[in-house]
Amino acid sequence: MSLTIANEPAPLRTTEDGVVRVGGTRVTLDTVVAAFEDGATAEEILEQYPSLDLADAYAVIGYYLRHRSEVRAYLAERRDDAGQVRRENASRFDPSGVRARLLARRA
Repeated sequence: MSLTIANEPAPLRTTEDGVVRVGGTRVTLDTVVAAFEDGATAEEILEQYPSLDLADAYAVIGYYLRHRSEVRAYLAERRDDAGQVRRENASRFDPSGVRARLLARRA
């Protein structure tokens, strides 16, 4: 009996809005990498996100370890984009006085 070695692509997909997700789930690459960087094992990540497949969690961690600089650049871009969206929202919707307005509605 011989073992057939096959290269399998990382279980990552990019959605229309540019977000990288794991397998067929809604779990993002950002989420898995952050958990791993915080010291979580693949099994612990699976406990937090049961929609993930254990093999996919290991594969994504392996991909991250092999492509650390590219993944970190992607994550930095995502953080920048999120900051830009927050700034745009803050400029369109003035957050000052929100609590007072909500309490006034209740009264």
